[in-house]
Amino acid sequence: MRRNSNHKVNLRDLNLVELKQLMVQLDEKPFRAEQIAGWVFAKGAISFDQMTNLSKALRNRLAEVATISKPNILTKQQSKRGDTIKYLFGLVDGHGVESVLMKHSYGNSACVSTQVGCRMGCKFCASTMEGLVRNLTAAEIYDQVLGIQQDTGERVSHIVIMGAGEPLDNYDNVIRFLENINAPYGLNISYRHITLSTCGIVPKIKELAQIKLPLTLAISLHAPNNELRNELVPINRRYPLEELIPACREYTEVTGRRITFEYALLAGVNDGEEQAKELISLLKGMMSHINLIPVNPVEGRGFQRTPPEKVEQFRSILDRAGLNVTIRRELGTEIDAACGQLRRRYEQVQQAKD
Repeated sequence: MRRNSNHKVNLRDLNLVELKQLMVQLDEKPFRAEQIAGWVFAKGAISFDQMTNLSKALRNRLAEVATISKPNILTKQQSKRGDTIKYLFGLVDGHGVESVLMKHSYGNSACVSTQVGCRMGCKFCASTMEGLVRNLTAAEIYDQVLGIQQDTGERVSHIVIMGAGEPLDNYDNVIRFLENINAPYGLNISYRHITLSTCGIVPKIKELAQIKLPLTLAISLHAPNNELRNELVPINRRYPLEELIPACREYTEVTGRRITFEYALLAGVNDGEEQAKELISLLKGMMSHINLIPVNPVEGRGFQRTPPEKVEQFRSILDRAGLNVTIRRELGTEIDAACGQLRRRYEQVQQAKD
């Protein structure tokens, strides 16, 4: 059972089984765990006093051994159209982490982060520029969704695990978060409404396949050959395409779920006809969907986005070859939407104040 430096456990770091174990330790009936789970995960309680169907004695005992985290919004930015809000949440150790609310016709989608920083080193991503600081706990991931719901007063119906960090590099906490947010005692968000994005940690992709969660796995591909991908997505040096693509094919066979391949188009780098044909050869015959992304320019990275007419040309080549391909709808380019940008800008402002 996870405990902090004060030897108290954050209840949002536990699942229902562990909450029941905690009730046994406190000489309480196990059914109390379901009541507590409802308060913590569904209602977003931030204090034990809110748990009005528990006795005061039990609430006092809980306060002695446990805590409940509270979402803390440091700053936020809203797009001019009002369909995107980017949040910077403050953590207890002084770090910040980003989340984005995206409003679609089918519901509200929350893009959440899983780490403070990232050690994957992808060349066009702002969140990797200072490296990995630490993993987020399951509670800190869950609090991003609760914080967005509490701030907007609107339900989040879809989750995208595609913010700062590499989810499969924080595997256990991410799986715990998924378990709780999907559960009836939680926000009851269907796995089919959840997308998890990875840059390609092959052993963890295989491990994820075995638990057969009906979520959507997205692979941050961004290049159709090892030479270019080694440069753009350095994890490829450890898990090259000869290992990644077979693991993806295995994933689709084991789970019956198609994989989404994210492909950020970078002007003059990976957006030519030759790269399109290589991508066709790489993915032909796989149960997959290709999501072309006009990249958000990141200060200090030097990449430029591919012009719209060339994006369409790239898409058309893939489409004529029979691949399932779409161009991502653009949201939030004017609000530091690229992963890590808002955190870096906020930290720069705070340092200037000091």
